[in-house]
Amino acid sequence: MKPQTLELTQVTPHCGAEVRGIDLAQPLDDRLIEMLNTALAEHCVLFFRDQKMTPEQQKALGRHFGELHIHPAWPRLVEGHPEIMEIFADENTKRIAGEDWHSDVSCDSEPPLGTILYMLETPPVGGDTLFANMHAALDSLSTPMQRFLAGMTAVHDGEHVYRGRYDDMHEEGRTYPRSEHPVVRTHPVSGRQALFVNRIFTTRIVQLTQRESDAVLQMLFRHIEQPELQCRFHWQPGSVAFWDNRCAQHHALWDYYPNRRRGLRVTIKGDAPFYRADPSGIKEQEE
Repeated sequence: MKPQTLELTQVTPHCGAEVRGIDLAQPLDDRLIEMLNTALAEHCVLFFRDQKMTPEQQKALGRHFGELHIHPAWPRLVEGHPEIMEIFADENTKRIAGEDWHSDVSCDSEPPLGTILYMLETPPVGGDTLFANMHAALDSLSTPMQRFLAGMTAVHDGEHVYRGRYDDMHEEGRTYPRSEHPVVRTHPVSGRQALFVNRIFTTRIVQLTQRESDAVLQMLFRHIEQPELQCRFHWQPGSVAFWDNRCAQHHALWDYYPNRRRGLRVTIKGDAPFYRADPSGIKEQEE
């Protein structure tokens, strides 16, 4: 088997890169894994075309980057593969997951490192996913606002997101994650700072009153949605997106009803978010 080489093409100035020259169904050597880790941290999301993977191969791909994550609520799993979520919508679907800007399962105490979605069926038109760079979101805030947010923490709650959401879920006695994370987090690979609040899970900035928190969060949510921070991925059967939950948010568009869309998702465990002041980045407020 000849060595695989990566060819990266940037999608937009701030977000996304398309990767060519790699077959994700094949084992990756240490050199490729390091290159993909670096590219993921730099571009926030990587796109691959014309891939073909079995469930075992998709899990093996994810395990190159860490232990696989089990979703706290998702009911539709591939039989025999609890690590693989089936992403599915058709004419009977009442709502889809991810239909607003978010980082996956940010309510976990250790939110996922990243997600690998492999698309099997796509609608005739529509069904794109938007991605946004949270490094760029933070950098484009004013310096006083960056200083204000640095060191603050926010509550990310899964209760209002998951409770009663899925049909046939046995919820008696079930609890959903709730965690407190830095509003600005440091990426463990690049060392860059990123905004880490999202419209789906983040409910409160701890250090502010509720009224202050609501106002600041709504401003940040609108700020994150700027088109300049984003890229848009048009899925085809065999397409794969690998996004970095530590520095990217995404928004799945449901503009294809009543058509079918189906994919398989593997999620990789992450670490507890942290904030480490960077002398070359956000400057702390003077005493």
